Amino acid sequence: MVNQQNTVVQSKRTCIGSLGSIGPLGSYIDGFVTLLLHEGYKPRSVRKKYDLVTDLSRWMERCKLPLTRLDEEQLTQFRINRQRRCRLRSADMWTVGQLIRYLRDLGCIPVRLKKIDRTSLGQLTRDFESYLSVERGLSQSTVHDYPQIARRFLNDRFGNKPVRVKSLRPQDFHRFIVRHLEAGSSGQAKRVVNALRSFLRFLRQRNKITIDLAAGVPGVAYWRFSHLPRSLPPNQVRQLLASCDRTTPSGQRDYAILLLMARLGLRAGEVVRMTLDDLDWTCGEIVVTGKDQRQDRLPLPRDVGAALVSYLHNARPECATRQVFIRIKPPHRGLKAGGAIRRVMRSALERAELNPEFKGSHLLRHSLATNLQRRGATLAEIGQLLRHNDLTTTQIYAKVDIAALRTVALPWPRGAL
Repeated sequence: MVNQQNTVVQSKRTCIGSLGSIGPLGSYIDGFVTLLLHEGYKPRSVRKKYDLVTDLSRWMERCKLPLTRLDEEQLTQFRINRQRRCRLRSADMWTVGQLIRYLRDLGCIPVRLKKIDRTSLGQLTRDFESYLSVERGLSQSTVHDYPQIARRFLNDRFGNKPVRVKSLRPQDFHRFIVRHLEAGSSGQAKRVVNALRSFLRFLRQRNKITIDLAAGVPGVAYWRFSHLPRSLPPNQVRQLLASCDRTTPSGQRDYAILLLMARLGLRAGEVVRMTLDDLDWTCGEIVVTGKDQRQDRLPLPRDVGAALVSYLHNARPECATRQVFIRIKPPHRGLKAGGAIRRVMRSALERAELNPEFKGSHLLRHSLATNLQRRGATLAEIGQLLRHNDLTTTQIYAKVDIAALRTVALPWPRGAL
């Protein structure tokens, strides 16, 4: 496979032509071009990128700018200079950004240092972030989100004045939380409450406050099972899958993604993390890496296997990554996070002319569980398929059996009003 890719890259480089050495970047242009070809860019696109990088190298030579001083600030000056001489395309700055990342990976230019906030507020939020990461061992998303929420609260409370946490009072938190309740969902407000409580515990542990203010932060009413699971009936699931144009590479990829979620109930992150090594064709199984890096082996249904084979043989571009699902357009890299899967879902809903209230990536997971429950599957069986750690998580699907719920409903007391 690697030899085949190298042959393809070499033949494409021949189409581009001779790559000369011009200016400070001259000795790195060959490697950059090879990277672009490996990432699936066509020779015509690579030629344009090569011309742009050559122009950048000549500009650096005219300005007597050494390679070690090339950074985002210098690129801004190059952009202004190029705009005066010729039309600047929107893709041009993306190209020079690719070059910067390539040179930093090689160690040729310094890594851009994050600007450090030297104020007392900046130091306080950095200490809080370290506390969450080192002492609490919380997840990366929590370590990122909680200090940002704490910083917004402190900015809201003190503005441009010095931050004096000892002057904080419960009503300060009440006002901040109420505004979040008005602007967002109860789930978002609950995260704000959790972040503020954690921040106040941190302040007390560090002896920055002496009162247990965390106990005075009001909770947010959130009934976990207050709504029915949002799902599609089986005919609409089939309509959604049929909307994928399987004569195109993107259609084959999206069909395989949606079918995995519809038949096995995979989460968006589980689809993104799936690698070629997770597909056990001999045993007809698939390894799913879920929450907390938990791994489960699931049987690979025949239709899902056929969709994966069609995508891998006919649509998946050649690339170095082991991820199953990658970008169809260059650069050919694995899909990132769950946002890409949500875009696949929303595009399919639009094509199928379906407009459910909930359009998230969990829609097909909920639909699978709901339809299984209506066909007689037990909650334990549904929980096992969805790989729930706690059976109470599966209990929400008991609410979709309306016929069974009617048998336990009390009769309406006539005349009570």
